Amino acid sequence: MIPGQRDAAGASAADRFDDEHYPAYTMGRAAEMLGTTAGFLRSLDEAELIEPARSTGGHRRYSRHQLRIAARVRELVDQGTALGAACRIITLEDQLHEAQRINAEHEYT
Repeated sequence: MIPGQRDAAGASAADRFDDEHYPAYTMGRAAEMLGTTAGFLRSLDEAELIEPARSTGGHRRYSRHQLRIAARVRELVDQGTALGAACRIITLEDQLHEAQRINAEHEYT
């Protein structure tokens, strides 16, 4: 993309650098960054914890936000937690954080 040019959604290249949800990482790069295998990432997709974007060729693409979730799962698995249990823990943690956020909003209204 040419500097200053915007994509079909109106985002510039600079906007995507700051977007933690932009699917910038291939499966291979994501696995390398996490120190895990592509199979581990596929298992998170199969468990419906992380749903990566797909390139036009159908390849999985991950965002920084998704990589943070995967890193947390990997941490739990490395500590001996079963993958399914680790995914459930992450889901419950997310639900708790969302409930706390909503409660905080209601306290100020």
